[in-house]
Amino acid sequence: MSEADPAPPAPTTESRPGLPTPRRTWAIVAISFGTALLVIDGAIPTVALPTIARDLGVSNSVVTNVVTVYQLVLVMLLLPFSSLGDRIGHRRLYQYGQGLFMVASGLCIFADSLWVLLGLRALQAIGAAMALSVSAAMLRQTYPSARLGTGLGINSVIVASSAALAPTLGGWIVAHFHWHWVFVAAAPLAVISLLMGRFLPDPQPQDRRSEWVSSIWSAVTMLLVIGGIQIGTHGDVPLGAVVGALGVASVVLLVRRERKNANPVLPVDLMAKPAIGLSALGGMASFIAAGTLMLSLPFRLQEGMGYDPQTVGMLLLPFPLTMLVVAPLAGWMSDRIAATKLGVTGMVIAIIGLLLLAFMPDNPGEWGIAMRLALTALGFGLFFAPNTRLLISRAPQDRAAAAGGLLSTARLLGQTLAAVAVGILLAGDLGMGPAPMLFACVLAVVAALCSLTRYRLREPVAGQV
Repeated sequence: MSEADPAPPAPTTESRPGLPTPRRTWAIVAISFGTALLVIDGAIPTVALPTIARDLGVSNSVVTNVVTVYQLVLVMLLLPFSSLGDRIGHRRLYQYGQGLFMVASGLCIFADSLWVLLGLRALQAIGAAMALSVSAAMLRQTYPSARLGTGLGINSVIVASSAALAPTLGGWIVAHFHWHWVFVAAAPLAVISLLMGRFLPDPQPQDRRSEWVSSIWSAVTMLLVIGGIQIGTHGDVPLGAVVGALGVASVVLLVRRERKNANPVLPVDLMAKPAIGLSALGGMASFIAAGTLMLSLPFRLQEGMGYDPQTVGMLLLPFPLTMLVVAPLAGWMSDRIAATKLGVTGMVIAIIGLLLLAFMPDNPGEWGIAMRLALTALGFGLFFAPNTRLLISRAPQDRAAAAGGLLSTARLLGQTLAAVAVGILLAGDLGMGPAPMLFACVLAVVAALCSLTRYRLREPVAGQV
C-alpha cells in the first residue's frame, strides 16, 4: 500500500454519492456540451485569421489579437469568477456564462471592424470564464467520489476531441460561408447546455463577503504578467520586461494580502497543500511541454522535412487520437492506482517519446513520426487525468470552485508560455532542430519531480494500491 496520494474514497476524506441517475447522465451531457462549446470557440478562429485580416484590411500580426484577447481575458477572470461562483451558486454562474457567451457569439455576425470583433471576443471570453471557473467543481458534485477520475477522463475526451475538431470545422466554414459564422458555429451547443441546465448540481451558495479588491487585483496581475510576456515576444523586449516585472511584484504583494483571507481569490491556501500545489505546478509544466511539442513540430515537418501543410495536419493527428483513447482509461485507472505511480510512469514514457522525436532522422517516414507522437501522447495522457483528479479531489468542498479555477489557470498559462517558448526558439534559429523537444523533456522531468516530491511530502491519508 502506498500513501503517496489520497484514495478515492478514503476514510479521512469526504465520500460523496454524486447525483442520482438519471439526473447524473443528463448533467454529464449538459457539462459536456458546455465544455465542447468553450474549447471549440477558443480554437476555431485560428484557421480563419488570414481571411479575417484580408476582409478587415489589417495585417496578419494584428489579426492574431482575435485569439490573444480571448485567451488573455479568460486567464484574467478565471480565479475571480471562481470566488464569485461560491457566493452566488455554481449552476447560476455557469448558466449566466453560457447565456452571455451565446449572445456575444450571435453579435459577432455584425462585426464590421477589428475593434468591434475584439470587443465581442472579450465578451465571449467573459462568458467562457464564468462557465469554466465552476465546471470542475460541478463535475466533482456530479460523480461519486470513487468515480471522479473516470468522470475527469471523460471530460478530457470531450476537450481533446473538440480541440481536434475545431480546425477542421473552421476550415470548412470559411470555405463555404462568411468568416463571421466561425464565431457562431458553437453557439447551438450553448442552447443545448442551457436547456439541460436544470439537471446540473446546485450546491448551496456560501455566505461570504465580497472580495472585489482581491478579484480586481488578481485580474490586473494576470494582465501584467501575460501582457508583459506578449509584449516582449512581439519585439518590444524592454517594455515587456518592465510590464512583466510589475506583474511579478503584484503577485508577491497579492500573495501577502491573500494569506490573511479565509477564502482568498488567489488560492494560496490550496497551493500551500503539497497535494494541490505540486499538482498545479506539475500540471502547468506538462501543459507547457505538450504545447511546445504541438506548436514546434509543424515548423520542423513543413520547413525542415518538406511536408505540405495538409500532410502536416494529418501527421499530427496521432497525438489527439491517442489522447482520446488514453484519457478515459487513465481516468478509470486513477480511481484505483495512486496518481504518483501513474504520473511518473506517464512522464517517463513521454520523455522517451520526446527524445525519439528530438533525434529522429531526416526522413523517418510517416509511420515513424506517427509512432513517436502516439508514444508521447500515451505518456502525457497517463499523467493528465490522475494529476487533475488529485488536484480537484484534495480541495475542501467549500473550495472546489477555487481548485477548478486553479486548474484552468495552470492550463491556460501553460499554453501561453509554450507559445512564448516556441517563438523564442524560432527567433534564435533553434526551432527546427531538437531544441524544442529537449526543452519539453526538461519540463516533463519537472512534472515527474513534482509527483515524486508530492509523495515525499504526503499527507496522512489512506493509500491506494
